[in-house]
Amino acid sequence: MYSHKHTQALQEQTRLWLMVDKGFPDLKAIEPLRDVLRFHEYRYYVLNEPLIADGEYDRLYKLLEKSEALDPSLITPNSPTQRVAKGLTSTFQTVQHLVPMLSLENSYEATDLLDWDRKARELSGEKTIEYCVEPKFDGASISLLYDQDLFVRGATRGDGVEGEDITVNLRQIRSLPLSAPFSQVGIRQMEIRGEVLMSKAHFRAYNQRLAEQNLPPLANPRNAASGTLRLKDAAEAGKRNLEAFFYHVSFLTLEPGTQTPSRLYTHAESLAWLWEMGFRSPTQEKRVFLGIQAVIDYCLAFEATRDELPYEIDGMVVKVNSVTLQEKLGMTTHHPRWAIAFKFKARQGTSILRQVEFQVGRTGSITPVAKIDPVSIGGVTVSSVSMHNEEFICEKDLRLKDTVLVERAGDVIPYIVKSLAELRTGQEEAILFPSHCPACRTPLVKPAEEAVWRCPSPACPAQVLEGILHFASKDAMDIRGLGEANIRRFHEAGWLTDIPSLYALPYPEMESLEGLGVRSVQNLREAIEKSKQQPLHRLINALGIRYVGETTAKGLARAVPHLLELKDYSIEQLQQIEDVGTKVADSIFRFFHDTNNLQMLEKLEHCGLQLHGQSLPPSDGSLRGKSFLFTGTLQKMKRSAAEAIVEAQGGQLLAGVSSKLNYLVVGEEAGSKLEKARKIPSIHIIDEDTFLQMVGQPG
Repeated sequence: MYSHKHTQALQEQTRLWLMVDKGFPDLKAIEPLRDVLRFHEYRYYVLNEPLIADGEYDRLYKLLEKSEALDPSLITPNSPTQRVAKGLTSTFQTVQHLVPMLSLENSYEATDLLDWDRKARELSGEKTIEYCVEPKFDGASISLLYDQDLFVRGATRGDGVEGEDITVNLRQIRSLPLSAPFSQVGIRQMEIRGEVLMSKAHFRAYNQRLAEQNLPPLANPRNAASGTLRLKDAAEAGKRNLEAFFYHVSFLTLEPGTQTPSRLYTHAESLAWLWEMGFRSPTQEKRVFLGIQAVIDYCLAFEATRDELPYEIDGMVVKVNSVTLQEKLGMTTHHPRWAIAFKFKARQGTSILRQVEFQVGRTGSITPVAKIDPVSIGGVTVSSVSMHNEEFICEKDLRLKDTVLVERAGDVIPYIVKSLAELRTGQEEAILFPSHCPACRTPLVKPAEEAVWRCPSPACPAQVLEGILHFASKDAMDIRGLGEANIRRFHEAGWLTDIPSLYALPYPEMESLEGLGVRSVQNLREAIEKSKQQPLHRLINALGIRYVGETTAKGLARAVPHLLELKDYSIEQLQQIEDVGTKVADSIFRFFHDTNNLQMLEKLEHCGLQLHGQSLPPSDGSLRGKSFLFTGTLQKMKRSAAEAIVEAQGGQLLAGVSSKLNYLVVGEEAGSKLEKARKIPSIHIIDEDTFLQMVGQPG
């Protein structure tokens, strides 16, 4: 439909229109703006390949709305403000909605809501309006049709008038009722609107499975949900654990002699009624307020806590609560006048990939980091984005000078969703992965089973620095006051050359450095001295042995009276230690057969660090012989505290799910461990309250 040349021209027009932030352009130029919006509607609704972020499209749409408002005579029947975006793919059969699925008007500031409230009061003649507010789920919109209590059809939003029949895939969603007792209240047929979602936990678990298969991850939960609905294999769709929420009764027909249930006279009550009928609805998250100011306060407060929800949301929906008043206010050809979306700060943006820096990690891994033109996403300016590894660059076909779509998800880590290849001018350049370490020029290696290139040199200065940072970190030796800035400063001064040099710092010289005085240096000295008394498992974790985390470190500390005895263990003997498999055993074996590492440990012991194992604390033995693993977020205590209770009562902590595990304690947003545990009948899956009862702690 759009040639490459036409696409380039329209994208350039898009860039120019996005620069219009004050006033309005010459109204004679309004048609080119419509052309730009039609183009992006086609990219979004038909191809599912948007070239701009949602927030950028909304800015252009609002600009057109305000421009047309200056001279309504210029409004044309085919303006994007007068219709829902057209165009459907032919993958699924097309069906017509009983009632059009219109878009919502968007707002971004409190002043937008105040203006919308003013218009609603003027149109309705009401002095004050009661509103219902609920989360705006960031998923895929659907419409369900029930006839004689049975679910008979489900469709995508499509162009708002017609959608794609995805009934077979929707039947795989367990939170979607296949029947509902509508006939009990005299309803013969009902059309319900909702949103299909993939929870954050299921999204992470699914991406983990993709990673285990060396497949590229999905970009975000919204794309995952939308893509799943259009899979041709319904069985595969069922494996993705989609969920659905329902928030609107759009149409119903009644049996003769019956009346509309009174519960459907207000929006808030209809949400509660849907819940009672067996549909998941945001009835628990909804709030009802009299007047717009309370609505504004609630929306602003909710934005600050959006990441606490198990689902992604991109705003709040404000609706006139009275259905009678909704009908009085009516709708435009684009959106209902009785509802509006308050959009949170955008979490996507487009930028230009200018250069790539290759960073060396603690284990020698080489990570490419994209340097992009600064772009504000979710209120944070992003200029650097990890590109993970060479395969990531190749799979996404990323090039220097590419326009890229960047997302900042709930975990706040920026992610390049894709490059916008249609916008290439021919000036783009391939990203060349280095063959030698950027820090020490040692030739890089990549094991056959890995996707990461590594520097194999233990003397690499970048690895040494990262190793010191890890050694002093909170979960390792916990040296307070020795943060990253000071470590880098001391490293540049030549005082920190390896881990043992931490215990030979020239404290008198440090007092002359800017920002460090006698008191600061003394506190740092005391913290470093205190670290010498850390238990052996902390030292093992601090060494940064590949694949050895806190739990495995504790197992190693229990296995030997003295750490250096591990140099005499074979790989087979190491595998006899709890939680040590083939890969971990091989890593430990190589570490303790490296002369440099053994010399480092001897130096640390000479400095006064504890290389001897410590006996376990006294225990009543109530958990003796039982093994535990925790997954998800605990609500009543920190995970570290729960693990300490297990060990104090003689129990054992495992690092992963296996047949050796007795109890998996599940918190909120549990991940792939829960799914694995369900496949092993011998594992007891318990919640936090059950665990607290087992260990005699108050709930």
